[in-house]
Amino acid sequence: MEDQMSVPTNDVNLVERNPNLSIVNLKRSGKSAPGDLVELARQIQTADVRIRDAACSKLTVIMEQVQFLQQQAQKILEEAAQSRDLHHGAACNFKKVPGKIYHLYERESGQRYFSMLSPQEWGNGLKDAYLNSYRLESDMSWTPVDKIQEQETTKRWANELLANSPKRFNILAYKNDEESRMDE
Repeated sequence: MEDQMSVPTNDVNLVERNPNLSIVNLKRSGKSAPGDLVELARQIQTADVRIRDAACSKLTVIMEQVQFLQQQAQKILEEAAQSRDLHHGAACNFKKVPGKIYHLYERESGQRYFSMLSPQEWGNGLKDAYLNSYRLESDMSWTPVDKIQEQETTKRWANELLANSPKRFNILAYKNDEESRMDE
């Protein structure tokens, strides 16, 4: 790949002459001043530089997208690890139901457990440390309560976008529309 986009050369490819034909009118054949070859070489060199710059620019955009996707993947892995830890690391004596909010506490012994009761509902009777509250999602992941509003806003936005522009998200329909336009 490096060879394909390496240092631009000053080679100029000219159309071969046909030895069987003689040129009747030099002006009409496009042959003119000797400086035209130099200008043609400059034009090719400029094109090489611009093509390379455009390719570098496009590759930079792709690199930024890859970095963003790596960050997103890291976030997903961290969220999955947190959900796994909450399912396996916190004791629970009841069936957890998606959509409900559960409250995480820690005993002096270090045992973490879920309760249906919030710290306010316990009143002064609770001696265990309150850690956080989470909503159990339908995919069995956990959302901290302070992130629920943000998550709901994002879901509403996505649903509105899908409802108002369903064809935009149907890639196959888009490709088929493009193909049918090309056939016309």
